[in-house]
Amino acid sequence: MLHDPRLSGRWGLYVGQTARDPDWRFDQHKAGYKASSAVKRFGVRLLPELVAHLNPISRQEALVLEAALAEAFGVSGVPWVEGGH
Repeated sequence: MLHDPRLSGRWGLYVGQTARDPDWRFDQHKAGYKASSAVKRFGVRLLPELVAHLNPISRQEALVLEAALAEAFGVSGVPWVEGGH
């Protein structure tokens, strides 16, 4: 979850993928290692409950799903979506 308190509490979601432990990867983003600038600056916490039912999947499936989730979140009204490459 992303949160930018400077912009009237603007919130959003970052959609990404990793073969690593998600908590560990989130910590890497926050520390600036191969980081999404949005997660580094505005990352608040993970929302594993949104995607837990989708795992495990292959790398190819993850690439397709990442883009589809980012688009679906945007269409469903999430005001700010990052990632989903």
